[in-house]
Parts: sequence; C-alpha cells; structure tokens
Amino acid sequence: MNPIVDPRDFPASSKCTYLNAANVSLMYQGAEKAVIEWQKDLAENGSINFDETAEAAVFGDLHRASARLFNARPEDIAVGSSATELISSLAWAVAPESGTNVVSTDIVFPSTIYPWLRVARHTNCEVRLAEGKNSYTDPDDVIRLIDDRTAVVCVSHVEYSGGQRYELKELAGVAHDHGALLVVDATQSAGAIPIDATASGVDALVTGGYKWLCGPFGAAVMYLAPHLQDQLDPGLVGFRSHKDMWDLRADRLEFPATAQRFECSTMAFGCAIGLARSIEFIVDVGVERIFSYNKYLANLLIEGLQERNVEIVSPHNEAERTSIVAARFPGKDPGEVARKLKAASVMVSARKDFVRFSPHLYNQSADIQRTLDRLDEL
Repeated sequence: MNPIVDPRDFPASSKCTYLNAANVSLMYQGAEKAVIEWQKDLAENGSINFDETAEAAVFGDLHRASARLFNARPEDIAVGSSATELISSLAWAVAPESGTNVVSTDIVFPSTIYPWLRVARHTNCEVRLAEGKNSYTDPDDVIRLIDDRTAVVCVSHVEYSGGQRYELKELAGVAHDHGALLVVDATQSAGAIPIDATASGVDALVTGGYKWLCGPFGAAVMYLAPHLQDQLDPGLVGFRSHKDMWDLRADRLEFPATAQRFECSTMAFGCAIGLARSIEFIVDVGVERIFSYNKYLANLLIEGLQERNVEIVSPHNEAERTSIVAARFPGKDPGEVARKLKAASVMVSARKDFVRFSPHLYNQSADIQRTLDRLDEL
C-alpha cells in the first residue's frame, strides 16, 4: 500500500522507526509551526497581537476542526488543557448521587476512571469495574453491570494496553435504556478510528491531542451532546466560564448555553492553535483512510511477529481490532525488549507484561520490516 502522507509533514519520522503513537505521536509539522509561532509572537509582542479580541476567539478554529472530526457542531465542542481536566470537570458536573453507580473496567487507563472515583468519595455512589483478563474485557461483562441505578458508563473507546475497541453505539443504547449517560475517553482512538459522535449516541467524548491526533501536549477537546449543554454546571470554573468572558464582574456567573461552558481559564493557547492545525490535517487526509492504512501496517507486523512465535495479545476479532499491537515475548522482559529496540532506533513501549507497537499514518511498510529485522538481530 502506498504511503498516505508526505514524509515532509512528519520530518521526525526520518530519525528512527517510530511505532509509538499510543504513547506520544510524532507531531504534524504544521501544528509544530503554529505552536512555535504563537509562542514567539507572545514572547516578543505580549498582547499587541494577542489582545482581548484574539483571546476570546482563540478556540474558534479548534471548535470547527473538532466538529468536523466528530460530525458535530462547533457549539458541541469544549477545549481544555488535558483530557483529565475535562473529564474531571464533567464528573463533578454530573456528580452521581448516593444509591447510583458508575460502570467502567478495571483495565481502563487510570485517568479515565479516577475522576469518578474521586467524586464517589464525596457523593458515596458506587463504582463498578468489569474484570479484564489478559488486557481484554468482554463487552458483555460491562453490560451486565449496567442497571436502572447506573448514572454513568465511562469507558475508553480503545483500551490503551491491548488496543481493544468497544462498539459505542451498542453501549450507548444499553446505557440509555437504563437512563444512564455514556462518557467516552477517545484519546486512543480520535484521529485513528472514525467517530461519529452524533450517530453513536455518546453523551460526552473527550480526547487529548498528543497521541493519534498528532498534536501537542497541553490541549484537549470534549464533545458534549446538545441535550446536556444547558443542564450541567461544570466542576471547574474560571473567568472564561461566563457567557461574556470580558464582563469581569464577581457577583454573577452565567454559563454559555453550549459545550463552551466547560472552558474555564487561560492556558497555553498556542497548543490549542496547533491542535486545530493537526486535526484539520487528519480530517483532510481522511480518518477512514488512516484507519485502513494503519490496520494494513498492523497486519504486516502481526504476521511477522507470529512467524517468530511471538504471542499476540491484542484482539483477533476484526470488530474489536485497532492498530495497537500488544505482543508477549516468551521468556523475555518487555521492558528490556523495548530498551534494546530503542537502542536499535525502533521506538515502542513496554506495558504490563508485553510490548506495545502502535504504527500510525507517517509509518510505511519498510518500518515494519525494519522492526522485524531488529528483533531478529536481538
């Protein structure tokens, strides 16, 4: 399969064989340029260019780009500094009460569930975690935990460890049948897997920008379904929370009637500008195209690893697969395998008792062969 991006858009890809997007992706050059230019202008000109008008409108491009990414409206998008910040603010806004429960899995990334555990200490709601085995959770085990007392089902769209993907529409249907909300952490899927927030029925979806979206640290976005936008009081508030942010009065707080009520304060605004550029790039390439291309690379890798008697931990079911490939090397310490590969200029991650490979759109089939060759040498 021919490459789908110009290597010049990701110049860092020439430095090594980088199969580590599930940890930190290589950044799109246009995003890097936008972040640096904004920071340089701020350092040299202060508020001459980045004045009150520019600050009020600074998230506009990111609202619009994220709306394209999720098949939503710009009004449905909120911007924050991190996915954790946005989930935390949402968790306090929902604040499931005593006698209700929150459903997730015990293999979910901690930042996805910790905010709900913190709220549960305050409200005394129950947190139910479906048990995962070998970095996999049977979706039916999640569904069995949902009942009429469930307030929130909160999952990662794709599990960070083994790359398992959940069917969001199915989970949303079950959650809604019981009067619960479906909250999704899409940090391991946004930019790599097509997401139609409206059609899937998710109530809220959050993603960081530095993984599959090829953006910087320091910026994240949240989709919030329209029916919740005038119902929730965010858990984190600041001067941007008021519907007219420059009407600086301390005696009132009136939220916008949009998802932007979750935008609370100042941040490294250049990161948001850079993330807008990277999402625009991703959407223009085509997420469906990226998904097919990445799975092609993952298939090449899986075939090569299996020929070398390496155990594949990631799901084999096509409906649950992603381009995250978790592999167990019998008798080998995964951390040592990852360190030796790094010394051989191949970047991967060690997670739990396996090695995690995660190719993305800037990789080519030659990267997969080079990785297999390095493994043979090691």
